[in-house]
Amino acid sequence: MGRTLYLDCTNGISGDMTVAALLDLGASEEKLRAALASLPVEGYRVEVSRVAKAGLDACDFDVVLDAAHDGHDHDMAYLHGHDGEHDRTHAHHHEHDHGHDEGHGRHHHHDHGHVHTHSHDHHGHRHEHRSPADIDAIIEAGALTSGAKRLAHRMVSVLATAEAKAHGVELAEVHFHEVGAVDSIVDIVSVAVLLDDLGIDRVIVPELVDGHGTIRCQHGVIPVPVPATLNIVAAHGLPLSICEVEGELVTPTGAAIVAACKAEHELPQRFVVERVGLGAGKRAYSRPSLLRAMIIADASPVPHDRVVKLECDIDDATGEQLAYAAERLMEEGAREAHWVPVFGKKGRPAYQLQVIALPEDVAHLEKLIFAETPTIGIRRTPMARTVLERREDTVSTAYGDVRVKRSVLPCGSERAKPELDDCARLARAAGVPLATVATAARHAARHAASPLTGDKNRSERE
Repeated sequence: MGRTLYLDCTNGISGDMTVAALLDLGASEEKLRAALASLPVEGYRVEVSRVAKAGLDACDFDVVLDAAHDGHDHDMAYLHGHDGEHDRTHAHHHEHDHGHDEGHGRHHHHDHGHVHTHSHDHHGHRHEHRSPADIDAIIEAGALTSGAKRLAHRMVSVLATAEAKAHGVELAEVHFHEVGAVDSIVDIVSVAVLLDDLGIDRVIVPELVDGHGTIRCQHGVIPVPVPATLNIVAAHGLPLSICEVEGELVTPTGAAIVAACKAEHELPQRFVVERVGLGAGKRAYSRPSLLRAMIIADASPVPHDRVVKLECDIDDATGEQLAYAAERLMEEGAREAHWVPVFGKKGRPAYQLQVIALPEDVAHLEKLIFAETPTIGIRRTPMARTVLERREDTVSTAYGDVRVKRSVLPCGSERAKPELDDCARLARAAGVPLATVATAARHAARHAASPLTGDKNRSERE
């Protein structure tokens, strides 16, 4: 099985914060740079460094645009009269140079402030615009794994759909300004590549925490949370809370990452923290601009159920009666119903009926036992049972669809068992042995897509 990523978004989330946090978790910077270099995108380089935020050492990821593409808006100085200084204490820069002049980067970039529905001249210079389809084509052209590409495409779709609704236009009419497109492409691809490299197939985000008030972007003054972020939250059911900060903590790209990862919202009752990463943001608010990421393992106790065992000995019923009684008990809610050969009084061969029932079903099942068997007494024993986490899904085989029961062992590995009735039905229809269909179903279950990337279970590859 893959790993579980917990994103603590108490101080917000953005694209660059997420990339930095994943790098700090140990994802490969070398693989990231190789993936970015394979994209048909120019006019930027990336810098990875260490910065101090609220006295904490964190990783910083920055997309530095060349002079021709630089469009940072210095929003902190513009909005609040201070510089939102990008703190780079004890910084170590690792640059990915695309052969262009250095620019000012995006230290104050609004990633939602560069979405347009038409081309225009900006300060006397005509800039290129990219549609969602253009960005998808760039992703497809890159040397990314299939899982990383699928996740990146999903982020683009979530973000573009939210922007289209915010601007009241069709999806095909949404165009990202060149500056915003470069930042968005790099952030989206980077997150997808790094999640894939870390082997993440489950993401947990209990809530998104945003600020309040208004901010200024290219289109004017807009409320916080900004419309695109709210559209993503609404469309994907993401829990949201508003804090005391006046300003934007959750960017549309940050919200799109959470939505595209299909994040769960409930943490395990107890968990073990295997790694911690801190990703720095660029803005200076009363809350430090930090995203904390953790790889965790569920340490919750295996759930225990209370059940009741009902039993009685019978030596004066036919096999047909006994089989019918067990069938009826299962139909009426018994968890298990068994006949066990025993020796009764005077050495007579007999059968012992053993029924496992939930406490609330005991009275009903006892009435059924008295009605369908000749017994005159039933023994009752309360019991505790340990239950593995389990679920049922469906896999496709060459013979048809088969339901599969999956259970998660305490060590974290997964066990899959095809439903026998489905295999038997398909075997009869195809005229093949039952074992042939069952083997195909087990193979399909082992190679089923993971919830996050759509790629096959990573444990099967390693």
